[in-house]
Amino acid sequence: MTHLSKLASLRRREFLKRASALSVAGTAAPWALQLAAIGEAAAAAAPGDYKAIVCLFMYGGNDYGNTLVPYDAASYAAYANIRQTLATPRDQLAATALTPSAALPDGRQMAMAPTMSALKPVFDAGRLAVMLNIGPLIQPITLAQYKSGNAPLPPKLFSHNDQQSLWQSSNPEGAISGWGGRLGDQFLASNGNTTFSCINVSGNAVFMSGKQAVQYQMSSSGAVAISGATKPVFGSQACADALRGLVTADRSHWMEAELNRVTARSINAQGTVASALTSSTLQTPFDTSGLSAQLQLVARLIGARAALGAQRQVFFVSVGGFDLHDNLVSQHPALLGQVGNAMASFDAALQELGVAKNVTTFTASDFGRTLSSNGDGSDHGWGSHHLVMGGAVKGGRFYGQLPSVSVNGPDDVGQGRLLPTTAVDQLAATLALWMGVSVTDLPAVLPGIVNFNQKDLGFLSA
Repeated sequence: MTHLSKLASLRRREFLKRASALSVAGTAAPWALQLAAIGEAAAAAAPGDYKAIVCLFMYGGNDYGNTLVPYDAASYAAYANIRQTLATPRDQLAATALTPSAALPDGRQMAMAPTMSALKPVFDAGRLAVMLNIGPLIQPITLAQYKSGNAPLPPKLFSHNDQQSLWQSSNPEGAISGWGGRLGDQFLASNGNTTFSCINVSGNAVFMSGKQAVQYQMSSSGAVAISGATKPVFGSQACADALRGLVTADRSHWMEAELNRVTARSINAQGTVASALTSSTLQTPFDTSGLSAQLQLVARLIGARAALGAQRQVFFVSVGGFDLHDNLVSQHPALLGQVGNAMASFDAALQELGVAKNVTTFTASDFGRTLSSNGDGSDHGWGSHHLVMGGAVKGGRFYGQLPSVSVNGPDDVGQGRLLPTTAVDQLAATLALWMGVSVTDLPAVLPGIVNFNQKDLGFLSA
């Protein structure tokens, strides 16, 4: 190989590497570059052996205190005394009071927010579980260790960008891969078309970027087409064909050739998705919220899994608006209503498709918030309560440790900011093991899991 050909080869590899990084970072590079790092692989999983996880991210930091509310008389009294004007009236909680299959300690009871009533039947049917006081951790930590500074802490606690990144990647802002994408890396060989291993229906998120897997970004309306190359231009199909030829033709320059190659792949992928969705329809009704539209599309994509060549998939959907330092009482219930209604419809759609046991959905957020009121809202916190849903979930139960309803008590670091007792890495490891990752390979997905003895939280059946 000549010096020039070696240089061209090196430059080509560097271009691929940078194209992957650009798609992860969400820069203004052409959308087609998302596909630059993907190589096709033969299916490795047995036919019909399908599993998927869906991350529902609530941007802004969801308020745990009004999402899962203390309901027994003593706990509610403590909650109302702390929250004051933020407290949900107890008489509004009767319809969403939860009766878990395993009783909570000390006779305590909890209720979901009234606007999440659509999820109460899912919990009662055993397809929904509550994860108590979960958040990013480097290793297990006690309150005494936190106060003394004798244990490592996640960097930049209470910062939106960093805590979003820690939830999604186990690293602070600037991370270039997330545990959802790294999970996708493990199963590229299981998918006949690796392009559809990690699908983001709400933009760009580090959660979905792996070291080989690259997130395929879609809108809630479907695959994003390259304008002018997939439909007539000014009414002329000949013009569209000419443009498509220009942006996909072989080129002598290595960079032009690579760009045209990935552009062609992008066009083909959009056509594959559009064709697959044509025959993937649902009878299950969804409401008109943006989150419902995202989950409805995810359900249709799962229905089209055979046409997409998918055996293992990771999906990402999101909803914003949870940074409620103000207007918590007026705005938070509606946001939770969107989450509850969308998740309940998604559960029904998966049952319609006959794949409820094959798909597990979990909620996530930047962080929890203070239990104490700032007057009109709550401030940035740490641990929070979250939901896990699916036919494989051992639902109707609470997992983890139920925190004390107190401020500056045994479970918080101040103002009702919960010190997590369950790590995000443990949640992620449980999902990864269910998907089929071996215990040996877990550190490739979650390097920090080596710091936790319990790697499977037990909320999923095989």
